[in-house]
Amino acid sequence: MERTTTNSVTFAALSILPACPAWAHHSDAALEMDTVATFEGTVTEYSMRNPHTYFTVASTDENGEQVEWTVQMGSAITVTRRGWARDTLAVGDRVTVGVRPARDGRPYGLLVSVERDGLPVATPFGDGPRQAAPVVTASSDTLEGLWIVDRNSLGDDYPGGLDQLMTRELTLTEAGQAAMDAFSQDSNENPELACISKPTPGTIIYTDLYPLQFEFLEDDGIIMIRSQYFDHERTVYMDGREHPDPEERTHEGHSVGHWEGDVLVVDTANFADHRSPYQNGVPSGPRKHVVERFRLHDDGIRMNVWFMLEDPDFIVGQMTYDRDLIYSPQMEMTPFNCDIEATRRYLPQ
Repeated sequence: MERTTTNSVTFAALSILPACPAWAHHSDAALEMDTVATFEGTVTEYSMRNPHTYFTVASTDENGEQVEWTVQMGSAITVTRRGWARDTLAVGDRVTVGVRPARDGRPYGLLVSVERDGLPVATPFGDGPRQAAPVVTASSDTLEGLWIVDRNSLGDDYPGGLDQLMTRELTLTEAGQAAMDAFSQDSNENPELACISKPTPGTIIYTDLYPLQFEFLEDDGIIMIRSQYFDHERTVYMDGREHPDPEERTHEGHSVGHWEGDVLVVDTANFADHRSPYQNGVPSGPRKHVVERFRLHDDGIRMNVWFMLEDPDFIVGQMTYDRDLIYSPQMEMTPFNCDIEATRRYLPQ
């Protein structure tokens, strides 16, 4: 049940809103996700960047003191898909805003709703991970092109973003549990504060929000797999080579692929150490191994994506997971261009 408080900055119960907005790139542990703080004021800044869009509002607290709220939204890419533009807000606009406020009491929050002149501004951001599925516009006889999640394939018990899914699905070793317990999003050990992306299978989970692209370069004997999220790109070698020496490790790992009938099988190993590839502080280590299987179905409208993840230093056994993606050639693979200031702005000063 959401907490309700009455004040000049009001805390309202909005039971229809989920506790886990899927477009946040970092954990919501620092936010009061069962509370909505509502305030009125004047917009003093509005900036659309990746991985977060922000605006600030000059308001007055219950003591009559001036306070400036910082309001966080999703990336410029995701808010644009929900109807926002660079002129949606302007400095000087009078607004009423609802946010999930920071636990530490500072005037910072995750956007739930915003009204200008009593009318909602564009599309609210409180509708969580189960948005409407993308409109089917075409089909394909190849894996090439752009693909985005079919939300109907996520299931009614889908827990939210990458960190929630992995927390639910992973069984951790003692070392994995200790590392997760010791991790803080609000510290420089968080890779995203340096605009460092999450290697596979993170990019599969981020198809909640960002398209996955396949490009076949047959003359070179490779397949390129790209995610719009953090401009992630990796090369899949299709020429029959083996993985290199285990000491040769890279951020994306080393991927080799082959066809089993109409299924593309990709095997990835040789991952470099990563402090938080699943967004929850469980690391990846030298023995991390991922196998993915990609298969068209539904007459080329959908692609089934399945993966197996193992990392015996931090994970007990194996995790398997699958979802469907929808062929979406109408989407654009615009650059993410992670902005260091925007990715660090949520940190307490």
